[in-house]
Amino acid sequence: MSEFFQDSRIQMFVTLLLAGLLAVGAEIFLPGGIIGTVGVFALLGAVAVAFRYDPTFGFYAAIAVLLLLGLSLWIWLKFFPKTRIGRSLTLDADGQDFKSPAQSADLVDQEGVAHSDLRPSGFALIGGKKLDVLSEGGLIPAGDRIRVVRVEGNRVIVRHI
Repeated sequence: MSEFFQDSRIQMFVTLLLAGLLAVGAEIFLPGGIIGTVGVFALLGAVAVAFRYDPTFGFYAAIAVLLLLGLSLWIWLKFFPKTRIGRSLTLDADGQDFKSPAQSADLVDQEGVAHSDLRPSGFALIGGKKLDVLSEGGLIPAGDRIRVVRVEGNRVIVRHI
């Protein structure tokens, strides 16, 4: 057994396997895709080294890598959302009750106040609600009175009064 681990190809396999698993795991905390991609290539390299050592060993190594990744994904989905970090990164609700603000034709001709500078977009208080609006002209300073002139889809277009 000790001769098995003294073979440089097996050492390379184990090194690439561990490095790949660590890199894929590190992707959780350092998102961006680069470390995870390096990890996946390290795992593929480990499987390639295993196939060069022995085709049967390579086949079993490929199956083991797939099982390890599947098990890791299952553990991740099952337990990570319940951790402190997972709770801070995920939603509490499923999103079925999320509603967009009432941005329909009944807003037209309503008056409000620019909550932030409209350059040309910003926030306004209209009908007691804070809405994302777009000014028809240029800059409208915060605190100035505005009127809704039209609604186009989810865009509320306002004009300085």
